[in-house]
Amino acid sequence: MTSATLMLEARLDLKTAAQTATAVMEHDGQDLTLDASQVTHFGALGVQVLRAAARTWSENGHALALVNASSDCVDQMVLLGYEPATITQWEDTE
Repeated sequence: MTSATLMLEARLDLKTAAQTATAVMEHDGQDLTLDASQVTHFGALGVQVLRAAARTWSENGHALALVNASSDCVDQMVLLGYEPATITQWEDTE
């Protein structure tokens, strides 16, 4: 099984959501690590992109992880109700 690492952009917001989603989906079918060390702004659309990826990766049986989250990224993620360790974990509630 192959794996890849994707360095996330500094901003995960309206302007970058589509581009980020496309970059993530280029790695569909393999384990993926998202490096958030450069993220300085993490908005609600960033949450949507990562949660959608979490579901896709879970349904396809691949691992998805977020690592090296910057302190700004962590602070903003927590305000939106998520944590770096769990945002990429999908819980099937059906």
